[in-house]
Amino acid sequence: MTTPHAPATLDVAALRELSADDAGPRLLDVRTPAEFETAHIPGSYNVPLDTLREHRAELRRHLDEDVVLICRSGARAGQAERALAEAGLPNLRVLQGGIVAWEAAGAPVRRGRQRWELERQVRLVAGSIVLVTGLAGLAVPGLHLIGTAVGAGLTFAALSNTCAMGMLLSKLPYNRGPRARVEDIVAALGDGASRP
Repeated sequence: MTTPHAPATLDVAALRELSADDAGPRLLDVRTPAEFETAHIPGSYNVPLDTLREHRAELRRHLDEDVVLICRSGARAGQAERALAEAGLPNLRVLQGGIVAWEAAGAPVRRGRQRWELERQVRLVAGSIVLVTGLAGLAVPGLHLIGTAVGAGLTFAALSNTCAMGMLLSKLPYNRGPRARVEDIVAALGDGASRP
């Protein structure tokens, strides 16, 4: 039996120290464009996880060897690390605790249009489904099993560190934000320019 790969990590203090000069690591934020627009670390590049996975070989050619991956809490950044490592990029690290830890430490953040985080949206949708089907199940026998299925899905999401409902919600127009085109990402990486 093989053990799961654990990505190299660094904490907020270490990243702040590394980013103090212009020679710091490339910061790739793998959240959705809408999440990135809401709040991100100045100087970071938005490379959504789906785009990164699909174009990892192309992106690899435009990345330095020192890359720090960022997401909300670290889970998606870990998935991005595995994808880029498979493409042959060494020296990848994941920011421990993601943007949540960065903000909690009082580190600088560039803010844009505010939205609910995907995790909060998942809690709202899942909780609403369980509540409605639980109450309606009093009148319609068996309807409560829908809530049971949602609970099973959330349990699987926790165990696998993935979330199908979150991935579905991220596709809604509200959550998409400005479109992340791989051509724009590659151009920004090539120029050394970061997105605002």
